[in-house]
Amino acid sequence: MLPDGCRIDTDLVHGYRGYDEHTGAVSFPIYQSATFRHPALYESTGYDYCRSQNPTREELENTIAKLEGGTAGFAFGSGMAAIASILGIFLPGDHILVSDDLYGGTYRLFEEVYKKYGIEATYADTTDLKNVAENMRANTKAVFIETPSNPMMKVTDIGKTAALAKENGALTIVDNTFLSPYFQRPLLLGADIVVHSGTKYLGGHNDTLAGLAAVKGEELASQVRFLQNSVGGVLAPLDSWLILRGIKTLAVRLDRQEKNALRIAQWLSTREEVGKVYYVGLPEHEGYEISKKQSDGFGAMISFTVGSPEKVKSILRSVRVVTFAESLGGVESLITYPYVQTHSAIPQEIRDRLGVTDRLLRLSVGIENAEDIINDLEQAFEAQEEKGW
Repeated sequence: MLPDGCRIDTDLVHGYRGYDEHTGAVSFPIYQSATFRHPALYESTGYDYCRSQNPTREELENTIAKLEGGTAGFAFGSGMAAIASILGIFLPGDHILVSDDLYGGTYRLFEEVYKKYGIEATYADTTDLKNVAENMRANTKAVFIETPSNPMMKVTDIGKTAALAKENGALTIVDNTFLSPYFQRPLLLGADIVVHSGTKYLGGHNDTLAGLAAVKGEELASQVRFLQNSVGGVLAPLDSWLILRGIKTLAVRLDRQEKNALRIAQWLSTREEVGKVYYVGLPEHEGYEISKKQSDGFGAMISFTVGSPEKVKSILRSVRVVTFAESLGGVESLITYPYVQTHSAIPQEIRDRLGVTDRLLRLSVGIENAEDIINDLEQAFEAQEEKGW
């Protein structure tokens, strides 16, 4: 293991153990085994059955705990599986206060799955602490926030929200997918649980599906560990290895992506085709100062509006360097239409109120040359529009 006190970009490269202690392998091995031999009755190597634990997954789980400053980490088959397992700690009659702007799949999980089990969710603009306080109830057990939020890039003050939640006996859960532990560490700011779609920046190559969580405190760790083993939605050894490999380059990827994103956001702000640009790294963004206080970077996610749905269609049809695809956080730049893709599960009246309209596009900036991305967007903006869908 590395000595204490290393900076996070060093920890990202080496992970928890840094190498396989049995063989010295610098690339931690893929232990592709579903079961493990016992030396004798009542004796164990520490590994029994892969659902309960696997050495490759354990290295990933210890790594995310270390990076986030948590007590324990957990790896799941997807980001939604991670959130679902975390929600399993709550009981019928419990209330959870949720950011009003969030990924559509998370909204669907609250409204169409856990609502049936008696867990109630209220959605509020958590960027205003007054809204958080006003929506607290006697049975509020958690505040669930995305920051920056998906896709409107709203920024919530994690420390102040967590303090208010704690005063009311509630946990604070933060979806940290957009910034990753390289740029933001919610547990160190007062949150209790952090979740990630590991598919995104942690994996970084659009080649595997994964979910990660890190928690603070042994009681929470025990609860989540029980749920993970009981429900069984664990991450497979190969996928665990792919995420470990992706984490090694997280710092260099995000540094490049953030640099590209700022350049592109500034360029978008000059285009007459663009109505509004939502990027946390622009000084005019309302969450800019909070971000500087609680984060080490602004990330590489940009949303922007154009004049019409027809313009959206022509842009999506015309991009070549940028890929029209769902997901985010990979080395390739991806553009997505939240209105009919990532946020289609959210009722239209809510989407319209938040600004997730039929004129909004979301751009995940990759590591390509920024000028090539800009040139591609420019030619897509200038492409001839086709009427109708």
